[in-house]
Amino acid sequence: MSPKLNQKDRKLFLGAGFVFILLVVTAFVLSSSDGGQAEYPSSYSSASGGAKAAYLLLSETGYKIQRWERPLSDLPLGPTKTFTVVLGEPEEAPTREERERLKTFISQGGHVIATGVFAGTLLPKSESVPDILSGMTWKKATSLSPSQITRAAPQIVLAPRAYWQASTAAYSLYGDGDHTLVVKYPFGRGEVLWWAAATPLTNAGLKEPGNLEFFLACLGDQKNEILWDEYIHGYRQTLAGSIVHSPVKWLLAQLVLLALAIVVTFSRRSGPTCVPKTEARLSPIEFVQTLGGLYERAGSPSVAVDICYRRFRYWLTRRLGVAANTPADDLASAVRNRWGLNGGGLNTAVFSNEKIITVLKNCEAASVDPFLKAPVALRLLQELDGCAAQWNLFQGIQKEKGE
Repeated sequence: MSPKLNQKDRKLFLGAGFVFILLVVTAFVLSSSDGGQAEYPSSYSSASGGAKAAYLLLSETGYKIQRWERPLSDLPLGPTKTFTVVLGEPEEAPTREERERLKTFISQGGHVIATGVFAGTLLPKSESVPDILSGMTWKKATSLSPSQITRAAPQIVLAPRAYWQASTAAYSLYGDGDHTLVVKYPFGRGEVLWWAAATPLTNAGLKEPGNLEFFLACLGDQKNEILWDEYIHGYRQTLAGSIVHSPVKWLLAQLVLLALAIVVTFSRRSGPTCVPKTEARLSPIEFVQTLGGLYERAGSPSVAVDICYRRFRYWLTRRLGVAANTPADDLASAVRNRWGLNGGGLNTAVFSNEKIITVLKNCEAASVDPFLKAPVALRLLQELDGCAAQWNLFQGIQKEKGE
């Protein structure tokens, strides 16, 4: 059986769907023209900040290069082969195990090219200082020391997001006049190269003067095997692992949240309708006590006499079938004529005809007396209650007697 939606629910559902579609379309429109390609130097990305061009160039020119999609703790060790690891703009801090493994890898003869602000957290020695504002514009960096790298490229272009402190023992290669932007230093039998940014190996920066020559000179001999680390960019060997470390997980989380909202809303509206049980705030005896306390604090016994007297007259005139404004004398006569002195359960020893007239007149006078005393009001109410009880005047009294 298909669920039926009323007009309000249908409008709400259509409105939510329209907003969802609008958000999705806006996300696609505001994304980059490269189809949402990553702006970090990944060998998979063809965006301006990606590094797919550099990776394809190396693989097509004879370099032994492969993507590394495993943790740094799995890096190969041993002097049998020389590896160069490219760490392009890592954004996550390494684990203790990964940092120690990389340190051992370098000390046994490995080479590392680390770029970016957080690359120093991976290295055995780091004196890099973040400088995010400088990375908003590209700058020319000139050579500071003679070396095989600076001879290949006397000048390079990069967008430095950090700089290296000049007081360290690292060998300064390039700078912009104020800060050192590229350094290298040996560690054990290996070597570390640190760049202030990955600009020289990106798709947009590779074509700048000197950048390609600088990049190839940093890689060194073509016999060295190059490991391009993609693990730091969220890529994993399994599809599930890659999704967990990518923005796709947030899209899935939103879809799950939307599905839960639909299920909860539908189940709530389609469930059985139950009328909630109304709990009595007070029991009858508590009500009487509360009402008595209210009259006592108000200091107006005449109000209580007036309410009870009006109720007594209402039921009495209703039983007798006379007008509600019948005087007390006429009411007494109607009682005598209708029920007789002994009729209707009337105890003449207690309530005679004159007694009834006296009670009714006293209640009429007391109901408008602002100076009525509480004991007098209590006596009058007891007399009214006695009359009503003997005549079974109130239906509630009959019910209590039947129980």
